[in-house]
Amino acid sequence: QRILRLAEMCRRLETEEEKVLPFYPSSLAEWEQQDVRRILAASPDEPLARAMQDYVGLERFWQRFNKAKLEEKALERARAALAQRNRHLRELLQKYLAGAALSQKVPRDPPPL
Repeated sequence: QRILRLAEMCRRLETEEEKVLPFYPSSLAEWEQQDVRRILAASPDEPLARAMQDYVGLERFWQRFNKAKLEEKALERARAALAQRNRHLRELLQKYLAGAALSQKVPRDPPPL
């Protein structure tokens, strides 16, 4: 009940895109979607299926939760890639600066013999 209450509170903070667009487009064919709707409309016979009907309201919560986790993982990977690129660029900069310092130490005109 607490999660559902929090979900209702968070609904007000959703962007227009989140309110209008579904989180996941269905990959089912039309006839498969009709079968799913028919099965969901029928009353369940098994005890576990009846118990699961109590948690149907959490479906959007789990969709949002999973979406947030996927975005978190994508951001972690992007951050790791940027950190790697940053290390590479720092190494290149150090090599460049070492080369520039070395070239300043070498005299331009060699001393006469």
